Amino acid sequence: MPAPTADPDVATTSSRAEAPSPRAAIHSPRAAILSPRAAILAAADRLYYERGILSVGMDELRTASGVSLKRLYAEFPSKEAVVVAVLHGRHDAWTAGVTARVAGADGPREKLLAIYDFLFDWFSEDTFRGCGFINAFGELGSSNPAVAQLAREHKASFQRFLAELAEQIGGDAELAAQLAILAEGAQTTAAIAGTPEAALQARRAAVVLIDAEARRAA
Repeated sequence: MPAPTADPDVATTSSRAEAPSPRAAIHSPRAAILSPRAAILAAADRLYYERGILSVGMDELRTASGVSLKRLYAEFPSKEAVVVAVLHGRHDAWTAGVTARVAGADGPREKLLAIYDFLFDWFSEDTFRGCGFINAFGELGSSNPAVAQLAREHKASFQRFLAELAEQIGGDAELAAQLAILAEGAQTTAAIAGTPEAALQARRAAVVLIDAEARRAA
């Protein structure tokens, strides 16, 4: 993983609590041996994320997961059912990763900034291809209400989480929305640029917003 650009306000990797990446819960090596359903979801998440949902058919998913077509359809009667399950798993993995990183930070301010440290580590992974929910919405959001709703719920959940953290420094929903936009924009920028630097820039901008709010609330 590339080292972060030197910044005295950015925590060093060694000082950070270990936290799973947004994909870790789905891509655990044990997932493939737990059950056919877990193997299907692991294969689907990997293929959808790497190549896009529309380009991966059920036959290819059957081959990648190592289950029979009959078993695949017994677990998931349609491709939409697979997509919905993958997005639920991705939401859970993201939530677990962010929550663990925040829990390892000291103090309300550092807990907010820990989110951007988490993003930097995620963006630094070779497999990073942007936000899976943004990608899914881009492919299916206009034609699949279930996917669109899951994407909205995922983003709203993240903003609520930020609002809870912002409240601890005297911040309000507006600060949470601003910090969320920084995080969301960083995800898209990093995916296009192919570097994790957007997380560092977003963190620096977050410092300005957080410290200004803390002074206002004091």
